[in-house]
Amino acid sequence: MTGVEALIPLVAIIATFGIPGVIIFWAIYTKHRERMRLIEKGLPPEEVKAYFASESKPNNPYSALKWGILLAFLGAGIFLGNYLEEMYDVSEGIIFGIIVFSAGLGLLIYFAVVSAKSKNRNIQQV
Repeated sequence: MTGVEALIPLVAIIATFGIPGVIIFWAIYTKHRERMRLIEKGLPPEEVKAYFASESKPNNPYSALKWGILLAFLGAGIFLGNYLEEMYDVSEGIIFGIIVFSAGLGLLIYFAVVSAKSKNRNIQQV
């Protein structure tokens, strides 16, 4: 084993744990720097906390439905792909297409369900 080959595991470990660590550190650092700049401009820390608390994304009440439908259709696509491969000796490219198609179909069904629910909600509010 040469010296370069011995460095491969070391580089892999550093890349696996170092890059996400740097990204997390950078996100925390930039958020801290932004808060410090707001405080330097004269905002009290309570208002800065309220400013950042109001930035949170609105909750999607249908997010569990989206992931449930997506994962169910993805599982069905994987099952169908494995079944077709075993029974009819279908190539791997077609199997990948079936899996992606089933995931897309699941997302379309999710969109249709949420659209119907939002129309019902709008009708009930009027």
